Amino acid sequence: MKDSAGRVIYVGKAKNLRSRAGSYFGKPAADDPRTEWVTEIRDVDYMECESEVDALLMEARLIKDVQPKYNKELKDDKTFPYLMITTAEDFPRVEVTREPRDRGVKLYGPFANAGALRGAVQVLQKIFKFRTCSLDIDAGDERWKWFRPCLLAAIKQCTAPCNLRISPEEYRRGIKRLQMVLNGDKAGLLKQLRAEMQEAAQSLAFERAAVLRDEIHMLETLDRRGDLDTHAQPEVFFIDPRKV
Repeated sequence: MKDSAGRVIYVGKAKNLRSRAGSYFGKPAADDPRTEWVTEIRDVDYMECESEVDALLMEARLIKDVQPKYNKELKDDKTFPYLMITTAEDFPRVEVTREPRDRGVKLYGPFANAGALRGAVQVLQKIFKFRTCSLDIDAGDERWKWFRPCLLAAIKQCTAPCNLRISPEEYRRGIKRLQMVLNGDKAGLLKQLRAEMQEAAQSLAFERAAVLRDEIHMLETLDRRGDLDTHAQPEVFFIDPRKV
């Protein structure tokens, strides 16, 4: 949304653009102290996204890059949720946090809707199978081979690095793919995955090709994943072997 000088003053997202835009131009919005800035709106641009996940990520990137006047509170307020990837661990974890670290992490956000962000993480976890637990996993500690993974591994939503079922190198490749999506390069990732799938098939690595095929399909059908706020994460429990 832009003012009379063409400056972007607010960025938001909506499933129903007509309904969302209409809500800004009624008398209740103009009389509400929280939205009285709507009287400054003189023009509106929109960008169509393929899915609710894409829209959520696009909104956060635009707020960070453009820094609209009336999103500034969101950008500066640390109480809003961030998506944080720990980069200094053997197996980086992905978590939603309102208290992001200053070092050893890659941050995305802030996000306006914590529920939608958690839903997006759970949708993306089904594709990239990253861990969201708080375990401090040491790839060089053989004791982790006897650790019992949580339910997420059983339902194939995590590659179970806690059981050393995946190498740090292979796990980090998945994290890099996730970051391509978070950075808005889903098209580039799909192109990369298709090339890898074709190479795997030509090398007769059919199991690997099938995994890549499934990843491609899930990425292409993000728009069919339903309302992000309805995604429920299984409740999981774990025991840190160093504390037994």
